[in-house]
Amino acid sequence: IQDIISDNCVVIFSKTTCSYCKMAKKLFENINVNYTAVELDMNTNGSQFQDILEQMTGGRTVPRVFVNGTFVGGATDTQRLHEEGKLLPLIHQCQ
Repeated sequence: IQDIISDNCVVIFSKTTCSYCKMAKKLFENINVNYTAVELDMNTNGSQFQDILEQMTGGRTVPRVFVNGTFVGGATDTQRLHEEGKLLPLIHQCQ
């Protein structure tokens, strides 16, 4: 998991059936930012990934959004960062 986060500017740990996950992905699509989605429900290690994410971030819920190696929160947190003008500067740091 750490390698995925380190190797990609924006990583969304997600599930294909989750509406908040879709919201987070749509946000990045709307601002033309590429992201890497790890669909936990399509991954045989999905629940283990969620255990690790819980240890790293304090929560198991999805989405878990990382920007430039830092956990920024779920969909609502990410949306708030964008509205406050703080999301794009984080993204620009890794380019």
